[in-house]
Amino acid sequence: MGRIITSRDNAAIKALRALVKDSREIKRQGRTLIDGPHLLECYRRRIGSPALIVVSESGSGKPEIAGLLADCPGAEVMTVADGLFRDLSGVATPVGILGVIDVPPMPDDDIRGRCVMLDAVQDAGNVGAILRTAAAAGIGDVVLGPGCAGAWTPRVLRAAQGAHFSLRLREDCVLETMVRRFRGESLAAMAGQGESLFGLNLSGDIAWIFGNEGSGIAPGLAGLATRRVTIPLASSTESLNVAAAAAVCLFETKRQRDLRGGENENR
Repeated sequence: MGRIITSRDNAAIKALRALVKDSREIKRQGRTLIDGPHLLECYRRRIGSPALIVVSESGSGKPEIAGLLADCPGAEVMTVADGLFRDLSGVATPVGILGVIDVPPMPDDDIRGRCVMLDAVQDAGNVGAILRTAAAAGIGDVVLGPGCAGAWTPRVLRAAQGAHFSLRLREDCVLETMVRRFRGESLAAMAGQGESLFGLNLSGDIAWIFGNEGSGIAPGLAGLATRRVTIPLASSTESLNVAAAAAVCLFETKRQRDLRGGENENR
Protein backbone atom coordinates (compact mmCIF):
# COMPACT_ATOMS: atom_id res chain seq x y z
CA MET A 1 0.00 0.00 0.00
CA GLY A 2 2.98 2.29 0.45
CA ARG A 3 3.18 5.44 2.55
CA ILE A 4 -0.05 6.81 4.02
CA ILE A 5 -0.34 10.59 4.26
CA THR A 6 -1.66 11.61 7.66
CA SER A 7 -0.76 15.32 7.96
CA ARG A 8 -3.10 18.16 7.01
CA ASP A 9 0.02 20.25 6.47
CA ASN A 10 1.16 18.10 3.58
CA ALA A 11 1.51 20.37 0.53
CA ALA A 12 -0.40 18.04 -1.80
CA ILE A 13 -3.27 17.73 0.69
CA LYS A 14 -3.45 21.50 1.11
CA ALA A 15 -3.71 21.98 -2.66
CA LEU A 16 -6.48 19.38 -2.95
CA ARG A 17 -8.43 20.77 0.02
CA ALA A 18 -8.35 24.19 -1.64
CA LEU A 19 -10.20 22.71 -4.63
CA VAL A 20 -13.04 21.64 -2.32
CA LYS A 21 -13.32 24.91 -0.41
CA ASP A 22 -12.91 27.58 -3.11
CA SER A 23 -14.21 27.39 -6.68
CA ARG A 24 -11.65 30.03 -7.67
CA GLU A 25 -8.93 27.50 -6.91
CA ILE A 26 -10.37 25.18 -9.54
CA LYS A 27 -9.81 27.88 -12.16
CA ARG A 28 -6.41 28.79 -10.76
CA GLN A 29 -5.13 25.21 -10.62
CA GLY A 30 -6.99 24.10 -13.73
CA ARG A 31 -8.09 20.86 -12.10
CA THR A 32 -10.86 19.45 -9.92
CA LEU A 33 -11.95 16.36 -7.96
CA ILE A 34 -14.31 13.59 -9.03
CA ASP A 35 -15.58 11.60 -6.08
CA GLY A 36 -16.56 7.94 -6.05
CA PRO A 37 -16.34 4.88 -8.31
CA HIS A 38 -19.16 5.91 -10.65
CA LEU A 39 -17.65 9.26 -11.65
CA LEU A 40 -14.19 7.75 -11.90
CA GLU A 41 -15.44 4.99 -14.19
CA CYS A 42 -17.39 7.49 -16.33
CA TYR A 43 -14.29 9.60 -16.73
CA ARG A 44 -12.14 6.57 -17.55
CA ARG A 45 -14.57 5.39 -20.26
CA ARG A 46 -15.07 8.79 -21.89
CA ILE A 47 -11.73 10.54 -21.36
CA GLY A 48 -9.08 8.19 -19.91
CA SER A 49 -7.24 7.65 -16.67
CA PRO A 50 -6.95 10.55 -14.21
CA ALA A 51 -3.42 11.73 -13.58
CA LEU A 52 -3.86 11.21 -9.83
CA ILE A 53 -6.16 8.95 -7.80
CA VAL A 54 -6.60 9.47 -4.06
CA VAL A 55 -7.61 6.47 -1.94
CA SER A 56 -8.56 6.38 1.73
CA GLU A 57 -6.68 4.05 4.05
CA SER A 58 -9.80 1.96 4.69
CA GLY A 59 -10.84 2.04 1.04
CA SER A 60 -7.54 0.68 -0.23
CA GLY A 61 -8.59 -2.86 0.62
CA LYS A 62 -11.99 -2.81 -1.12
CA PRO A 63 -12.25 -5.02 -4.23
CA GLU A 64 -14.18 -2.37 -6.18
CA ILE A 65 -11.46 0.19 -5.60
CA ALA A 66 -8.73 -2.31 -6.41
CA GLY A 67 -10.49 -3.03 -9.71
CA LEU A 68 -10.63 0.67 -10.60
CA LEU A 69 -6.95 1.10 -9.84
CA ALA A 70 -6.15 -1.87 -12.06
CA ASP A 71 -8.12 -0.19 -14.89
CA CYS A 72 -6.05 3.01 -14.50
CA PRO A 73 -2.48 1.67 -14.62
CA GLY A 74 -0.96 5.00 -15.58
CA ALA A 75 -2.38 6.98 -12.67
CA GLU A 76 -0.37 8.05 -9.67
CA VAL A 77 -2.01 6.74 -6.48
CA MET A 78 -1.99 8.66 -3.19
CA THR A 79 -3.21 6.91 -0.03
CA VAL A 80 -4.42 9.16 2.79
CA ALA A 81 -5.76 8.69 6.30
CA ASP A 82 -9.52 8.35 6.53
CA GLY A 83 -9.98 11.70 8.28
CA LEU A 84 -8.11 13.54 5.55
CA PHE A 85 -10.08 11.73 2.88
CA ARG A 86 -13.39 12.85 4.44
CA ASP A 87 -12.18 16.44 4.19
CA LEU A 88 -11.49 15.98 0.49
CA SER A 89 -14.64 14.02 -0.30
CA GLY A 90 -17.17 16.35 1.27
CA VAL A 91 -19.74 13.59 1.80
CA ALA A 92 -20.71 12.02 5.11
CA THR A 93 -19.84 8.44 4.18
CA PRO A 94 -17.28 8.50 1.37
CA VAL A 95 -16.62 5.29 -0.57
CA GLY A 96 -12.88 5.88 -0.45
CA ILE A 97 -11.68 6.86 -3.92
CA LEU A 98 -11.53 10.08 -5.89
CA GLY A 99 -9.74 11.27 -8.99
CA VAL A 100 -7.93 14.51 -9.70
CA ILE A 101 -8.65 15.59 -13.29
CA ASP A 102 -7.79 18.51 -15.52
CA VAL A 103 -10.62 20.89 -16.34
CA PRO A 104 -10.93 20.88 -20.15
CA PRO A 105 -10.53 24.16 -22.02
CA MET A 106 -13.74 25.89 -23.02
CA PRO A 107 -14.74 25.57 -26.69
CA ASP A 108 -14.20 28.75 -28.67
CA ASP A 109 -16.33 27.98 -31.74
CA ASP A 110 -19.92 29.01 -32.36
CA ILE A 111 -22.68 26.79 -31.02
CA ARG A 112 -24.75 24.92 -33.57
CA GLY A 113 -27.73 22.65 -33.06
CA ARG A 114 -29.28 22.52 -29.60
CA CYS A 115 -27.94 24.05 -26.42
CA VAL A 116 -28.87 25.17 -22.92
CA MET A 117 -28.04 28.55 -21.39
CA LEU A 118 -28.23 29.10 -17.63
CA ASP A 119 -28.73 32.58 -16.20
CA ALA A 120 -27.49 32.85 -12.59
CA VAL A 121 -28.65 29.37 -11.54
CA GLN A 122 -26.95 29.36 -8.16
CA ASP A 123 -27.74 26.00 -6.59
CA ALA A 124 -25.13 23.34 -7.32
CA GLY A 125 -27.74 20.58 -7.21
CA ASN A 126 -29.87 22.35 -9.81
CA VAL A 127 -26.93 23.01 -12.12
CA GLY A 128 -25.77 19.41 -11.85
CA ALA A 129 -29.29 18.07 -12.46
CA ILE A 130 -29.69 20.27 -15.55
CA LEU A 131 -26.34 19.07 -16.93
CA ARG A 132 -27.42 15.47 -16.36
CA THR A 133 -30.75 16.08 -18.10
CA ALA A 134 -29.11 17.92 -21.00
CA ALA A 135 -26.76 15.02 -21.69
CA ALA A 136 -29.61 12.51 -21.46
CA ALA A 137 -31.72 14.57 -23.88
CA GLY A 138 -28.96 14.71 -26.49
CA ILE A 139 -27.89 18.30 -25.93
CA GLY A 140 -24.29 19.01 -26.92
CA ASP A 141 -23.54 22.42 -25.39
CA VAL A 142 -24.33 24.09 -22.08
CA VAL A 143 -23.45 27.74 -21.43
CA LEU A 144 -23.32 29.15 -17.89
CA GLY A 145 -23.56 32.85 -17.33
CA PRO A 146 -22.14 34.82 -14.39
CA GLY A 147 -23.66 33.93 -11.03
CA CYS A 148 -24.09 30.24 -11.76
CA ALA A 149 -22.65 27.57 -9.50
CA GLY A 150 -19.26 26.54 -10.87
CA ALA A 151 -19.71 23.75 -13.41
CA TRP A 152 -16.56 21.91 -12.31
CA THR A 153 -17.02 22.15 -8.55
CA PRO A 154 -17.23 18.77 -6.78
CA ARG A 155 -20.86 19.32 -5.75
CA VAL A 156 -21.98 19.99 -9.33
CA LEU A 157 -19.93 17.04 -10.57
CA ARG A 158 -21.62 14.73 -8.06
CA ALA A 159 -25.09 15.97 -9.01
CA ALA A 160 -24.42 15.58 -12.75
CA GLN A 161 -23.31 11.94 -12.37
CA GLY A 162 -20.86 11.93 -15.28
CA ALA A 163 -22.76 14.21 -17.68
CA HIS A 164 -19.80 16.59 -17.83
CA PHE A 165 -17.87 14.12 -19.92
CA SER A 166 -20.53 14.14 -22.67
CA LEU A 167 -21.01 17.91 -22.86
CA ARG A 168 -19.17 20.96 -24.15
CA LEU A 169 -19.27 23.44 -21.28
CA ARG A 170 -18.70 27.18 -21.27
CA GLU A 171 -18.64 29.26 -18.07
CA ASP A 172 -18.87 32.95 -17.18
CA CYS A 173 -20.20 33.82 -20.62
CA VAL A 174 -22.13 36.96 -21.52
CA LEU A 175 -25.40 35.28 -22.36
CA GLU A 176 -26.75 38.26 -24.30
CA THR A 177 -23.80 37.91 -26.69
CA MET A 178 -24.31 34.16 -26.95
CA VAL A 179 -28.01 34.60 -27.79
CA ARG A 180 -27.25 37.18 -30.48
CA ARG A 181 -24.66 34.87 -32.07
CA PHE A 182 -26.82 31.76 -31.98
CA ARG A 183 -28.16 30.77 -35.41
CA GLY A 184 -31.48 29.35 -34.40
CA GLU A 185 -34.38 30.03 -32.09
CA SER A 186 -33.76 31.11 -28.50
CA LEU A 187 -36.50 30.12 -26.08
CA ALA A 188 -36.79 31.75 -22.65
CA ALA A 189 -38.50 29.43 -20.16
CA MET A 190 -40.80 31.63 -18.08
CA ALA A 191 -43.18 30.89 -15.21
CA GLY A 192 -46.77 31.75 -16.12
CA GLN A 193 -46.10 33.78 -19.25
CA GLY A 194 -45.43 33.06 -22.89
CA GLU A 195 -46.53 30.41 -25.37
CA SER A 196 -47.37 26.91 -24.22
CA LEU A 197 -44.45 24.52 -24.56
CA PHE A 198 -46.74 21.88 -26.03
CA GLY A 199 -47.94 24.08 -28.86
CA LEU A 200 -44.50 24.77 -30.35
CA ASN A 201 -42.51 23.15 -33.12
CA LEU A 202 -39.21 22.29 -31.40
CA SER A 203 -37.56 20.32 -34.19
CA GLY A 204 -35.08 23.00 -35.26
CA ASP A 205 -31.91 24.46 -33.74
CA ILE A 206 -32.84 25.74 -30.28
CA ALA A 207 -31.10 27.50 -27.41
CA TRP A 208 -33.12 26.96 -24.22
CA ILE A 209 -32.63 29.67 -21.58
CA PHE A 210 -33.33 28.88 -17.92
CA GLY A 211 -33.10 31.45 -15.16
CA ASN A 212 -32.35 32.05 -11.53
CA GLU A 213 -34.28 30.05 -8.95
CA GLY A 214 -35.91 33.12 -7.43
CA SER A 215 -35.99 35.90 -10.01
CA GLY A 216 -36.03 33.93 -13.24
CA ILE A 217 -34.32 35.14 -16.42
CA ALA A 218 -32.97 38.69 -16.39
CA PRO A 219 -35.40 40.97 -18.29
CA GLY A 220 -32.78 42.14 -20.78
CA LEU A 221 -31.84 38.57 -21.65
CA ALA A 222 -35.46 37.44 -21.88
CA GLY A 223 -36.11 40.35 -24.24
CA LEU A 224 -33.54 39.00 -26.69
CA ALA A 225 -35.13 35.58 -26.89
CA THR A 226 -37.08 34.62 -30.00
CA ARG A 227 -39.95 33.38 -27.84
CA ARG A 228 -41.05 33.19 -24.24
CA VAL A 229 -42.25 29.72 -23.35
CA THR A 230 -44.19 28.43 -20.37
CA ILE A 231 -45.11 24.97 -19.12
CA PRO A 232 -48.88 24.72 -18.49
CA LEU A 233 -49.39 23.88 -14.82
CA ALA A 234 -52.34 23.07 -12.59
CA SER A 235 -54.11 26.23 -11.44
CA SER A 236 -53.04 25.67 -7.84
CA THR A 237 -49.31 25.68 -8.78
CA GLU A 238 -47.23 28.75 -9.60
CA SER A 239 -43.99 27.29 -10.89
CA LEU A 240 -41.61 24.35 -11.13
CA ASN A 241 -38.10 23.98 -9.77
CA VAL A 242 -35.70 25.11 -12.50
CA ALA A 243 -34.18 21.65 -12.89
CA ALA A 244 -37.63 20.08 -13.23
CA ALA A 245 -38.70 22.72 -15.75
CA ALA A 246 -35.55 22.10 -17.78
CA ALA A 247 -36.26 18.37 -17.82
CA VAL A 248 -39.79 18.92 -19.17
CA CYS A 249 -38.60 21.34 -21.87
CA LEU A 250 -35.59 19.33 -23.00
CA PHE A 251 -37.40 16.03 -23.23
CA GLU A 252 -40.32 17.59 -25.10
CA THR A 253 -37.68 18.86 -27.54
CA LYS A 254 -36.17 15.38 -27.82
CA ARG A 255 -39.59 13.77 -28.24
CA GLN A 256 -40.45 16.02 -31.17
CA ARG A 257 -37.09 15.53 -32.86
CA ASP A 258 -37.34 11.76 -32.45
CA LEU A 259 -40.80 11.76 -34.02
CA ARG A 260 -39.38 13.60 -37.02
CA GLY A 261 -36.44 11.26 -37.32
CA GLY A 262 -33.95 13.75 -35.86
CA GLU A 263 -32.39 11.39 -33.34
CA ASN A 264 -28.79 12.19 -34.22
CA GLU A 265 -27.31 14.02 -31.29
CA ASN A 266 -25.33 17.21 -31.80
CA ARG A 267 -22.21 16.38 -29.86
